[in-house]
Amino acid sequence: MHDDEDLAAALSAAATGDEAGFAVLWRSLQPAVLRYLRVVVGDAAEDVASETWLQAARDLHRFEGDATAFRGWLFRIARHRSIDERRRNARRPEHPADAVRGDIARDAAAEAQEQSDTDWALARIAALPPDQAEAVMLRVVAGLDVATTARVLGKRSGAVRVATMRGLRRLAADPQVQARGGAAARLSGPARPAPGVTRPGEGVTG
Repeated sequence: MHDDEDLAAALSAAATGDEAGFAVLWRSLQPAVLRYLRVVVGDAAEDVASETWLQAARDLHRFEGDATAFRGWLFRIARHRSIDERRRNARRPEHPADAVRGDIARDAAAEAQEQSDTDWALARIAALPPDQAEAVMLRVVAGLDVATTARVLGKRSGAVRVATMRGLRRLAADPQVQARGGAAARLSGPARPAPGVTRPGEGVTG
């Protein structure tokens, strides 16, 4: 596991082109990035995560800030790449086999018995209104603070607090969540994700 001090050292090294430093950043933050993207772009999450890290590697020399600021910067990139992906999807003819966000949410109950707890929890969060789903993922799962989340989403801090609160209340009232004992907690544990730990099924190309 890597704390902020380790990440700061890795960030400094990566900024000079050190591959080992960049690998530490990837191992620490990739699980949370991938979970966030699985909620907002579904099956395209791995491809969008790869695009996110490629851009981060390309632009890292321009980044200024500490480990906390880097988390926010990385998730802003991820969000912009996810918006690009949704735009590409909108221009492509819909195919019946394509996994669309709404279908994933509607099918969550039927698939719950076949999915891991993480997959199930992500599906329940994905069923929230999009602004609430993103706020919950960034605040609770990725562990970003309110100010950083607001910058990632391009919203006011107050709007982030409201969206997070409403999302968590919806989850708490969800009969499936009540039956299984909480969705976001299955993903996050502590407020900040466990760095360096990749849950089953979360290997990524990139």
